[in-house]
Amino acid sequence: MARYIGPKSKIARKFGEPIYGPDKAFEHKNFPPGMHGNSKRRKKVSEYGTQLKEKQKAKYMYGVLERQFRNLFEKAHSHKGITGTVLLQLLESRLDNVVFRLGISPTRAGARQLVSHKHITVNGEVVNIPSYTVRPGEVVAVREKSKSLVAITDSLSSRRHSSFSWLEWNSEAKSGKFLNVPEREEIPENIKEQLIVELYSK
Repeated sequence: MARYIGPKSKIARKFGEPIYGPDKAFEHKNFPPGMHGNSKRRKKVSEYGTQLKEKQKAKYMYGVLERQFRNLFEKAHSHKGITGTVLLQLLESRLDNVVFRLGISPTRAGARQLVSHKHITVNGEVVNIPSYTVRPGEVVAVREKSKSLVAITDSLSSRRHSSFSWLEWNSEAKSGKFLNVPEREEIPENIKEQLIVELYSK
């Protein structure tokens, strides 16, 4: 299955929350898509359906395909600690997500494109693999030749001041240091990771 590139508001409505960020279309129609979307007589979702929906939400949110997601889960399962928490920490450590969190791009999809087009460096070396795992102490920066890109300057100019505790931003160098892997309570995404663990444990 290819990565989803269709209407994002439709996906947000499917999950009942703006998973891609502020969404005016979702605010106007915050009910599931389809002719029966606004009907109050909807079938009760099974336990499996609830678990599957949570996994799909996480996949769409982080822009990860099924095989990648399964591999990340197996990696999280083999690590010490709570599997669900480790899974989210691995997702947060992806290079495209770190670029998004630093404010270099307003969306994860945009961040993934910047990485793929070689606009991002890690410790001074160009890395064009969005799934690259950023480790504590590594510095993610905008490539020197790319610092004047309109997409990047526009995103940084509207960058929120409420930065994340596990990231340290240097506005002059347009770089950010990945200080440590975030704790679960620091990750703002509304994901019930235990449901994903239960799904894969069947």
